[in-house]
Amino acid sequence: MTDLTHGVTTGAVARRLGVSPTTLRSWDQRYGIGPAVREDGRHRRWSPTDIALLEAMCRLTTSGVPPAEAARVARARAGRRPLPSELPGVSVPARAPGSGNGLPLGEVHREFRGLARAAVRLDSPTMDTLLRELVTAHGLVTSWEEVLVPTLHAVGRKWESSGDRYVEVEHLLSWHISTTLRQLAGSARPHPDYTTPLLLACVPGEQHTLSLEALAAGLAEQGLPARMFGAAVPAEALDAAVRRLGPTAVVLWSQSRSTASHALARHVADTSFGVRGARIHPLVLLAGPGWAGRPVAPSMLRPAGLRDALDILTRRCAAAPDPVAADRNPAG
Repeated sequence: MTDLTHGVTTGAVARRLGVSPTTLRSWDQRYGIGPAVREDGRHRRWSPTDIALLEAMCRLTTSGVPPAEAARVARARAGRRPLPSELPGVSVPARAPGSGNGLPLGEVHREFRGLARAAVRLDSPTMDTLLRELVTAHGLVTSWEEVLVPTLHAVGRKWESSGDRYVEVEHLLSWHISTTLRQLAGSARPHPDYTTPLLLACVPGEQHTLSLEALAAGLAEQGLPARMFGAAVPAEALDAAVRRLGPTAVVLWSQSRSTASHALARHVADTSFGVRGARIHPLVLLAGPGWAGRPVAPSMLRPAGLRDALDILTRRCAAAPDPVAADRNPAG
């Protein structure tokens, strides 16, 4: 009841928004983004309307709008009178985050910082917007390699160096990236000439799926059929899936050396299927840092990253025989 009657303290608002109290005080003093009413004329107490103004300010700065311009826009939308230093007539910046055809260094920093700030604030709507705009403007591979992975790594380093704080930030960010990747995969159209699937799975004991989800989305964009089995697939289940599907290639993800089973990888690579006299083996891709530092058998490849994996699998699908396509085109 006290918070509803007298407002919320600056410290509480800062924790909620994921910014420092110093930043809130600076925004108040420099840009007029402060509480409309002050207790005893000195102490800042933030009402729901004041907090909504701060949230608008955060969204704008996250999108790359300079703070002074963001403050003018936020104040105008909230119906507050302009400051004496502000010019009459306020307009929202026309440029949207993520516009343009490339991702130069300055844009990488802007997209990275915007997404990271939204994640720290636990701002789900802004994360969704930024992720959609990022992938639409720059494509999946560039977005993944230059913004999404660096942001995930930065958030991970943050909680590792702060006594396991910010775990919720990493979980929420991962969830929204995963959602975006699945939406991409679900909206893609399959290529009519490719029907034999690719199989994607994490090895037993491996829970990290996000990189495989990025690969699944990239394959779907190119119309290549894939079956994504997700985290910690038991060896027996993986063997059964390979034998049932007869995949063109199998991608095995391992995040750490403790989960990388070369015996399992060799077993998958040695699995054969097809008609007698023309049996084939799947190509096995050892994806993820867990496989690093060990020799790779001739029947296996270790892609350098998402772009490399997509190139390898695209070439593999183009070269592999497709019995369904052959039936449709017997002359070919």
